[in-house]
Amino acid sequence: MRGSPVTIPMEEKSMMEAYEVREIDLNSPDAVPEKRCYTVEELQIILEVSRPTVYNLIRQKQFRAFQVAGGKWRVSKRSFDEWLDARC
Repeated sequence: MRGSPVTIPMEEKSMMEAYEVREIDLNSPDAVPEKRCYTVEELQIILEVSRPTVYNLIRQKQFRAFQVAGGKWRVSKRSFDEWLDARC
């Protein structure tokens, strides 16, 4: 047996009105926070290697890495940059 329909009152303001709209200067150093992690895909591009090669480096603990939701990997930018600088 189904329940009675429920009437949900509309908010006085729409969702868009509830947020302040600001213009952001993307050239400003404060506009975008500094990147602290790389993705596997970014490391593939930086190193010009295959996806399995990046995963092998992670498995070998060449730099600090951790998994986020969904099983995707993130690599510490600092530890990767130090690793790369030691090889150049």
